[in-house]
Amino acid sequence: MSRVIDVRTEIIYKDEALIVCLKLPGLDSQEGMCSLLREQLGGEVFCVHRLDREVGGLMVYARSSAAAAALSAAISGQQFSKEYLAVTGGCPEAPEGLMRDLLYRDASKNKSYVVKRQRRGVRQAELEYRLLERAGENCLLKVRLHTGRSHQIRVQFASRGLPLLGDAKYGSKERRCNIALWSCRLAFSHPGNGKTMEFSAMPEPKFPWDSFELIKSPEEE
Repeated sequence: MSRVIDVRTEIIYKDEALIVCLKLPGLDSQEGMCSLLREQLGGEVFCVHRLDREVGGLMVYARSSAAAAALSAAISGQQFSKEYLAVTGGCPEAPEGLMRDLLYRDASKNKSYVVKRQRRGVRQAELEYRLLERAGENCLLKVRLHTGRSHQIRVQFASRGLPLLGDAKYGSKERRCNIALWSCRLAFSHPGNGKTMEFSAMPEPKFPWDSFELIKSPEEE
């Protein structure tokens, strides 16, 4: 039985080619969200990128196979910008930086690992981050992905002793929240007219996000 009966997601933008919306934490990016959007808006919906089930924030969905192909090509060609907010337990040594790692995904455990050597199934992962604010021992970071690997942000920070709050799979001891990761910005070219599309959204100001003034007063970012 569907977990999303009588649930609605916030639509940020829609036209004949695409939908930009806020994914609900706890809902699968593909089957769950597509089903929800079909019920909410009618018509076909195509998933072109994903967020982990426990993660929320901005996502774009195509409304035709042609738009889906164009958006997928943009993502593959790194012409689709994705930025995230993350709260880590601990703070990185440098206030900004680039992380490059080799990641291996164990599909049987649904878990990724940083490894030392290239081998079958290992893929390069890269992201950049910037420290936005500190709150006690925790830090609010903005993260921009250069690659889109499974659990990439979660495992790259956890491998440096900085697990995301609420992420038990990768070492967090915090149990009061979902994984503290939020898709906060998307930028891409419209698949129909080529117009630059850019969208931003903040998470709700509840734990752990409400520990940071930037979340409580987003206009000051």
